Amino acid sequence: MKKIMLLGSGELGKEFCISAQRLGCHVLAVDRYEDAPAMQIAQESRVINMLDGEQLKKLAYDFKPDFIVPEIEAIRTEMLIELENEGFEVIPNAEATYLTMNRIEIRNKAARELGLRTANYQFAQSLDELKDAISEIGIPCVVKPIMSSSGKGQSTIKDRSQIEEAWNYACENMRGDQPEVIVEEFIEFEQEITLLTIRQREGSTRFVRPIGHRQERGDYQESWIPAQMNDYQLKQARKMAKKITDHIGGYGLFGVEFFLTKDEVIFSELSPRPHDTGMVTLVSQSLSEFDLHLRAILGLPIPQITYYGPSASAVILADRDSEGVTYSGISEAVAENKTEVRIFGKKTSRPFRRMGVALARGENLDQAIVRAKGAAEKVKINYR
Repeated sequence: MKKIMLLGSGELGKEFCISAQRLGCHVLAVDRYEDAPAMQIAQESRVINMLDGEQLKKLAYDFKPDFIVPEIEAIRTEMLIELENEGFEVIPNAEATYLTMNRIEIRNKAARELGLRTANYQFAQSLDELKDAISEIGIPCVVKPIMSSSGKGQSTIKDRSQIEEAWNYACENMRGDQPEVIVEEFIEFEQEITLLTIRQREGSTRFVRPIGHRQERGDYQESWIPAQMNDYQLKQARKMAKKITDHIGGYGLFGVEFFLTKDEVIFSELSPRPHDTGMVTLVSQSLSEFDLHLRAILGLPIPQITYYGPSASAVILADRDSEGVTYSGISEAVAENKTEVRIFGKKTSRPFRRMGVALARGENLDQAIVRAKGAAEKVKINYR
């Protein structure tokens, strides 16, 4: 029985934990708060500050996992490098985790070392530096914390009067202990896509069909598969995804994000783990992104993926702070054919927190998206 130390126990960690248990793995779910979604189903759980390297190290030596699997950004990645040097296996590897959990490192790697087309960018560690960076990049532009998740702290600047507000919003929502942001040129893209890329221990790199998504406040609202791309765009995206994941190395599934314009495929970001937009794979195909991540980690074969047809996901969002929630409307939400709901099991809510997701298939993408959105709207969150 393989032992997995899962660092981060949100909804993505929960689905990964389910996949791992189905193949006989023993999971220790770790997070900074009690009763996180993956903790509710894992064999063991621990609450620690994952930015505290000594706590991480002690837990690793106590549990002795076969694999350390990060699921979030707020981790003391320097300690993961130390643990790897001492014989622990970090997924995909410790350097990859360090690079991809910090927008400075991964953007410099992509643009300067590998020559991938990215948005023009600058970094800033203070409000004054942010103002200077925006003068260099120009308006409109996008401001993001160098370390965050699910689009938290992201703003689009359309006027210089918004700069201070954007800085404060980024600082309030960044993870880690270093106040720093990235400023990017605003790309007039036609669509954003996620290309799930799987590096195997044995066998060639595999790709899931491209996933399209729509964002608000930097966070995805709906995703769908397959995204509509021409052959040239798909070839370029796969070439770029393979180039950067080969350079990073390690094994597992990567979520590689791109902007598609009329003329270009532009690298945006990379996550060394299952991606939130990839929740749609729970309904779209025979092996979800979580199954694929696990198989790549364990070195198990990945046969031909069977796709079930056009599919979509739509998030179920909270709209207020609450110390307890219940749900209604689930019966109505799942009454339509080819429609499912996943409630994540988060005990508390805050505005725009993802509490669940609706999943649907259709005869075409439009029908699948309408079904998923309709199901999500039927689920009502009851606040205490």
